[in-house]
Amino acid sequence: MDEPREKIRIVIVEDEGLFRDLLRIALSRHPSLEVVGTFPDGESALEAAPALRPRAALLDIELGSSLNGIQVGLRLRQLLPDLGIVLLSNHGDINFLTALSEEAIGGWSYLLKKSVSDVETLTRAVEGATGRLVVLDPQLVALRRPRAGGLLDRLSPRQREILNLLAEGFTNTAIAKRLVLAEKSVENQINLLYHQLAINRQDSSLHPRVKAVLLYLQETQTGGSGVFPS
Repeated sequence: MDEPREKIRIVIVEDEGLFRDLLRIALSRHPSLEVVGTFPDGESALEAAPALRPRAALLDIELGSSLNGIQVGLRLRQLLPDLGIVLLSNHGDINFLTALSEEAIGGWSYLLKKSVSDVETLTRAVEGATGRLVVLDPQLVALRRPRAGGLLDRLSPRQREILNLLAEGFTNTAIAKRLVLAEKSVENQINLLYHQLAINRQDSSLHPRVKAVLLYLQETQTGGSGVFPS
């Protein structure tokens, strides 16, 4: 009999009390997630969160305090190097991710606030962040388009579809189910995708999926306004 998986311990940093409660309730719906602390601002989180031993932190980018969510995430990472970060916002500007160093980039997810009611999307973002991946909101991925003449022109339509799902944090098994393909076919397509984008799988400094998502961010641009009402 398989041992039950240890729950992912999560802290929430959100200045709006009602939305903070919504996050706590949404996370409690999943048996593998556990909220161990909630905070109204970054300062209190930095003071108390490390003692709670979280594996993931959900951070509102616009905290309305002296520190924004990105700053809080970077400082929490200094205290808890293995912490997964899930950033929440009403805005679609995710270009800051490409400015993070390769040492810091793994383990960051970005969700629109309106997406947290979807438990599957929220869980995928948390699990991806704790797995040192980079996971993007599906609505943001849907809005992005390849730059003309860029690297993504090397990919087939199927490979682009798979790259989009990698950016959303889907596992090989989940991609196979979504696209109604054999899992081996998905694995082969991902390997071809890495080859076409010149991603070295033997380089242990950064997960190849993270490299693929970073290239995706660099080689795509959004066609929307970047503002999403909550």
